[in-house]
Amino acid sequence: MATDALCAQVASKWQDAFARLNHGEPGISGLMAFSQAWNLATDFLRPKDIAEQRKQYNMNTVRAALSVVNNCRRLPALLEKFLEDLRKSYHLVAADLTQYLQDYEASEDGDTSVVLRLIYRLLEWYNAWSPPQELGPTISSAYTLNFQTQLFSILPPTFTSAFKALCKSSLPSDEYDATVPCEARESRLWAAFETLGLLDRYEYIVASVGYEHIEQHVLDVCEGSWSKPMLEDLRSWMSDKMVSWMLLPYARGATSPEHARTMLLGVGARFDFHMNKTLCDLRTKEIFDIIIDFPDSMGALQDLKDCLQRVDQRSALVQTLRKANQKRLLHPGADTKLILSQYVATIKCLRIIDPPGVLLFKVADPIRRYLRERPDTIRSIVANLVGDDDGGDSLVDENEPIQPLQQADVEEYSDPNWEPEPVDAGPDFRTNKPSDVISTLVSIYDSKDLFVKELQVLLAQRLLAITDDESDRVERERRNIEILKIRFGEAALQVCEVMLKDMTDSKRIDGHVQSRQASTVHPTIISKHFWPALEPSDIVMPGQFQRLQEQYSQEFNIFKPDKKLRWLPHLGKVHLELQLDDRIVEADVPPLEAAFIELFSEKTVWTVDELIKGVGSVDRSAALNALLTWVDRGILKEDTEGTFRLLEVAEEPSVGPSSLARPTPSAPELPPMQSVQQQQAEQMKVYWKFIEGMLTNLGALPLDRIQTMLKYAPGYDRSIEQLAAFMEAAKREGLVIGRDGQWRLNS
Repeated sequence: MATDALCAQVASKWQDAFARLNHGEPGISGLMAFSQAWNLATDFLRPKDIAEQRKQYNMNTVRAALSVVNNCRRLPALLEKFLEDLRKSYHLVAADLTQYLQDYEASEDGDTSVVLRLIYRLLEWYNAWSPPQELGPTISSAYTLNFQTQLFSILPPTFTSAFKALCKSSLPSDEYDATVPCEARESRLWAAFETLGLLDRYEYIVASVGYEHIEQHVLDVCEGSWSKPMLEDLRSWMSDKMVSWMLLPYARGATSPEHARTMLLGVGARFDFHMNKTLCDLRTKEIFDIIIDFPDSMGALQDLKDCLQRVDQRSALVQTLRKANQKRLLHPGADTKLILSQYVATIKCLRIIDPPGVLLFKVADPIRRYLRERPDTIRSIVANLVGDDDGGDSLVDENEPIQPLQQADVEEYSDPNWEPEPVDAGPDFRTNKPSDVISTLVSIYDSKDLFVKELQVLLAQRLLAITDDESDRVERERRNIEILKIRFGEAALQVCEVMLKDMTDSKRIDGHVQSRQASTVHPTIISKHFWPALEPSDIVMPGQFQRLQEQYSQEFNIFKPDKKLRWLPHLGKVHLELQLDDRIVEADVPPLEAAFIELFSEKTVWTVDELIKGVGSVDRSAALNALLTWVDRGILKEDTEGTFRLLEVAEEPSVGPSSLARPTPSAPELPPMQSVQQQQAEQMKVYWKFIEGMLTNLGALPLDRIQTMLKYAPGYDRSIEQLAAFMEAAKREGLVIGRDGQWRLNS
């Protein structure tokens, strides 16, 4: 049971409440007045269906009623009753929302005008149920919060896509005319979004609409367009088109242009960043084709350089270009000249994008390793240097100054102009890498000696291919060597100087011999020890050719008694005049073909085996090719397989399968010489004896130990990479076994 004190307290509270509601009126007249005011206020505030006719109220009476409720301190209770009625009546809003969304989904291609009408319908519900301003901002804020909360609770997932479509419809297009009114672009729409709380709730959707519009515009305008920079045009488009749209959702409350500019700083920076990132992603995806199109793609390279300063996409660029190179360039189907051209273009392009060279260092490493493994890389580079590459564009820019090969030096930290390496540089990166293209190409290998030796081989082939009516080519080769001296140095090209001197001396010696005894033989006399090794041949010129060589040798010995001629009869060209019964045939042919036709002066019918025996030892296929040359000229005829007859009288040409199947004569080839790789392979066979002795006496050894010990062998100058390649070749032949970095003999 309640105590007397509690009963007294309750009675006191009751009397206070009654007095507050009755306002000191006699009896309960004040309470009756409050009751009437309460009923009028709750009825006025109760949410009603806007489809029905709205009941008319005397606003003076309503204000008086609200004043009575306020004086009685019952506004909180009135607000609670109003919000409860709001919750119970919200099914009316839900029904409208569902109907509009169903109409939107049923419309063709999603009619955004339906969504627009839905937004304005929701705004109409909001305004119809909004409490009067006389109740104060607290009740208005509570109503807004509850209305938005109820609205968000009934929004289905499909509303998100509909809202996004409506936002997209407000975007400016290239054909958009700001003077033409469009309801979706008016501030009324964005004011409705803000009132209903949709801007705050779906802020990410509004931003995504802007991002996607920027992405699409960048792709439409910039994809495949590389000739001029596009970044400034894109920023102008942002200022002209996007800023006017951004003002509506992001700067609606601006009171002045300066205020609007301040409000747009954050979102403008995000949109500009996204534009840079989109352009950077596009150019990164196109980078391989941009390099192919260089220098016509300078604009795209400048865009990429500017974007990378804003967007951290350097690693993505490296990975994309490396994958593209691996897929489209570094495979057996690509010609070495093509790979070199693309590598040079990559060097030039990446130096524009990243002058310090970090990106080039990371991208070039797989290309350099692949080129190092190709056997014809050195020859392709050297052929381009001496102007012998007629298969494509020159690797060297004609406007690039000729300068000595640059070597990467050790960094000098006391240099006042020294700068630290970029933050993304690897541990092996050096900022003072060679800057010119030729130095970069030569640096693919550990030493320039390989290039010098290949240059000697190529020069020897070109000099020996010069005929009597092409004597001016010697001077052209001399000019090339003078230019290459600037790059490789005087000492490196001394052998080439000797080769050029031999060509001049050879002409002088031949002139002296011809003055003493005229001869149809005009040999090129070279120094044995200064010219690259020529591929040997066992051909012996028969008949009159042999006599002419002996006569010339005798005259040479008289002029140069301390020297002796050793003929290389498989090289050169022979001009023949064949006198047959019914015709005279003139031809310029290789020595082997001349030797065969000379034998037919002894008898008219020969077998292939007899002909091969008559000129020494030659390959059977080479012999057949030489004989087919005379068959094609109508000088010989193959009566039976392997038997050929001289046609003193020409026969009518017959059209048959045999004549159709004969190969056409090929263009004259350069004199056969051992390449640098072949010479190195021959030399490594000598060092194999040293390696075999090491592994026999010391057992299994690591590669670096073998390299260290080989340096004591006379003339050994190979790199550890070349030694590794040789050991792998020995492994394939079953001579050694390599496991866990250790090499041992395969016993």
